[in-house]
Order: sequence, then C-alpha cells, then structure tokens
Amino acid sequence: MNEQARLDRLPIPFIDVAAQRRRLGGKIDAAVSRVLDHCQFILGPEVCALEQALADFCGARHVVTCASGTDALALVLMAKNIGPGDAVICPSFTFCATAEMVVLLGATPVFADVDEATFNVSPASVVRAVATAREAGLTPRMILPVDLFGLPAEHHALNAIAAAEKLFVLDDAAQGFGGVIGNRNIGTLADATTTSFFPAKPLGCYGDGGAVFTDDPELADILVSLRVHGQGSDKYDNVRIGLTARLDTIQAAVLIEKLKIFPDEIDARNRIAERYARALDGVVVVPKVPGGATSIWAQYTIRIKAGTRDAFASALKAEGIPTAIYYPKPLHRQQIYSRFPCADGGLPVTDRIADEVISLPMHAYLDEPTQDRIIDAVRRAVVR
Repeated sequence: MNEQARLDRLPIPFIDVAAQRRRLGGKIDAAVSRVLDHCQFILGPEVCALEQALADFCGARHVVTCASGTDALALVLMAKNIGPGDAVICPSFTFCATAEMVVLLGATPVFADVDEATFNVSPASVVRAVATAREAGLTPRMILPVDLFGLPAEHHALNAIAAAEKLFVLDDAAQGFGGVIGNRNIGTLADATTTSFFPAKPLGCYGDGGAVFTDDPELADILVSLRVHGQGSDKYDNVRIGLTARLDTIQAAVLIEKLKIFPDEIDARNRIAERYARALDGVVVVPKVPGGATSIWAQYTIRIKAGTRDAFASALKAEGIPTAIYYPKPLHRQQIYSRFPCADGGLPVTDRIADEVISLPMHAYLDEPTQDRIIDAVRRAVVR
C-alpha cells in the first residue's frame, strides 16, 4: 500500500469537537479563567449572560438554563403537573430521554408514528394517538414532538392539533436548536422548548447542560424555582418539590463563546449537507428538508436497503469512515417501554426506517477532500 492509500484509510472523526476547539483557541480558556477568578461556580454571572444571549439568538422571551436536556424535559413536565392518568403523545423513533421523564413522573407516553421523508412525528398519527389515549381511559395533556437530526418538526400542524384538543406542546429540540421554519426559530415554535448542550450536539458545552425556552413568564418563574429544589423567596422557603438542575457557570462560559460562532457553523453544516445530497441522491435515500425550513444537521442520516446496513457500515469502517445508527430499536420495541400504547394503526414507518437508517460523519469542519472521501466510499459500499 502506497503512502496516499494509507492516508486515505486513516480514521476520520464522526464529530470533530477538537477542530472546533482549535478554532476557538484561547477564547474558551479565557472564559473559563474568568470563572476560576471570580469563583461563582453555581449560577454565576455567565449563566444569566448565556440565558440572555440564547434568548436574543432565537427570539424567545424567557430562557432558563439547567443541568441537562433530560432535566429540561423533567422541569417542564413537573411545572405542568404531568402525572398519573395523563397521556403525553411522543414519537417512538427518538432517544429514550423523550419518554423517560414522562414515565418517571407516573404519566403514560403514547407513541406516534413518524413521517417517512423527515423522520419527524406525523401529525396524522398524533391525532390517532390522542384518540388511543382517550380510549385507554387516559387524559391527553401534552404533545412532545422531537426536532430529529436537526430538522424542525411540523410545528404549525402540531400546534393546530394542540389548539383543537386543548393540549400543551413541549418541543424536544435536543438535536434541533438553531433550526428555523419560515422566519421563526426553534425556541419560539411551541409552548415550551427544551434543548441539550451535550458535547456532541451542534451547540455543545464541555459536559452536560440544557435549557428551556418559553414566552410564558409564569412558566419561566416556576422553572427557575424547580431547578433549585423548588425554592421560593430564598433557599429555606421551598414552595414546591424540585430538583438540583442548575447549569454550572463554567459550562455557561463555554457556551457563550460557542454561541458566537454557531450561525457560521450552521451555514457550514448546510453547505456540507447540500454537497452530500447532490452527490448521493439516487445512490442512497438522502434526507429531505421541507420548503421554508432550515435544518442544523445534527446528524446526516441516509436510508439504505434493509438487510444491507451491517455490510455497508463494515465497508465504510474498512476505509476509516465511521457511521452511527439512530435508532435501531425504537422505544415501542424496547423492553421497558413496550408496555405503553401506540397510536391506532401501529407504527409501520418507524418499524421500517429503523432497519434502514444510518448516519454519515457530519460537523462544521468537514473539508471538501474529506467529504469526497466519504462520498466515494459510500458509492463503493453500495455497489458492493
């Protein structure tokens, strides 16, 4: 094997956090050093500054940061008093955290199917899921869509359903913060929106972190209380049962610097996605973005023929190209969640795409030679 051939098989990162680190350089170090100097490690000034910067970025009136995306979901569910006898409609094709907090609070997730083109929850299946919940003797309280892989869900349709059924909409934007529909950003498209700042997310910190976005000042006040043990006027006046769910000041300092370059990174991700699509459309099933929407491409997820995925992944791995599979076993097929109801008619799309999806490397620092290497390897793997 000659030297170029050897280099062409060196592993490339699936998500290159280190490349972003190199770009930001000393700015992150300086931001962290400021926190180390003032020593306000819990709810320090950077936390408030980050919340304001996030609000300015997406247009939400209130932002409450917290310790993780999962905590963000829990805080809103708790604030809305979701509990036994209540039903929350959510997709099965998602990470377990979407339904996990619903179950922990004693409520019942009712799983809806997804759209085959977007992978996001199907409004028609949501309607059936609401009916299924009522038939089971449950009280539908909430729709919990997911902006999967960075693409905003069909929020206009979901909001119309929610208005007709008098339901609250909680958007799980753990992968989607930064996405847009028309002239409105994720964070303003639902009654409340949560996101995650896990390091692998498009906007990630150097540990765990999350946030809730809402235009409702009363809800925001409750969230602020819940994230600190349910405290009232001070920490020895607790007015509700809460959590320890605060965002560390150091993580806020990191996110402030990352948010400054986030729009540029979103643009880069979209350029890469467009290049992937032009080169691979017709070779594999490439993801589609509906008109008027902008994805942030948390993952670039293609579909290939069922039964060929393992061989496809192995072929790419042999060329140093990593892949990932989200989510090979949807929630309704997982042991602990299989006891919960699914929308009438089942989840045929979810079951089908779970056997076909596979994600290619995607991050803002994929240069064109690396993109070409990935594209060529995909083409060879499909031919084989």
